[in-house]
Amino acid sequence: MPETAETAGRAMLYGRRKGRPLRAHQQDLVDHLLPEVTLDAARLGTAPLAQFPPGLSQLRLEVGFGGGEHLAHEARSHPQTAFIGCEPFANGVARLLVDIANEHLTNVRVYPDDAGAIIKALPEACLDGVDVLFPDPWPKRRQKQRRFISDARLISLARVMPQGAPLRFATDIDDYAAWTLARIARSPHFIWRATKADDWRQPWPNWPGTRYEAKAKAAGRPSVWLVFERNAFPATSAP
Repeated sequence: MPETAETAGRAMLYGRRKGRPLRAHQQDLVDHLLPEVTLDAARLGTAPLAQFPPGLSQLRLEVGFGGGEHLAHEARSHPQTAFIGCEPFANGVARLLVDIANEHLTNVRVYPDDAGAIIKALPEACLDGVDVLFPDPWPKRRQKQRRFISDARLISLARVMPQGAPLRFATDIDDYAAWTLARIARSPHFIWRATKADDWRQPWPNWPGTRYEAKAKAAGRPSVWLVFERNAFPATSAP
């Protein structure tokens, strides 16, 4: 049975928010840099690029950026694109702040909380791409309603993505890959255009690798790389 908006709303924040104590330099960045680069969801309105430096022409969202390796790589590779990174885990945010400071990545804004709030606040058809990388699989049956990808979530994402915009999803959990494909298959808003096995066995071009991916590989869990596309029909409204 398709998940409801209420179910998706419960899939917000679970688990730990902080791990090891931050190093002194990281804590200093959290205290002083994080307030400068934190995105204000209430101000997104109809001008989502207003909280970025002028001159940026596109906007992308990364959900659960972990240690920030991929997000920092994308930001430096696409300096004319604005990036919103959502990650509630404090240690991951601190690691990304080091890259932002060292490389002067002015095109990154951080939301250290639930990505659902950002998706809800964004205006229609404003995101040129969304990356969901190695989300928590919530493997137990009673936990699966907490998964980020759901029927209701796909409707919410479709509202803020124009036709042709990519939704990229990576996981090392076979069950989560199957779960996601099942929901894409029954969604009228997205399509999977894969034509061969390597379309999901190989990461997308210029993938920099992440700490989590390396740990999964060392544990014998190969990753799955799924790229979906925002379909042209039908239009949608947020649930």
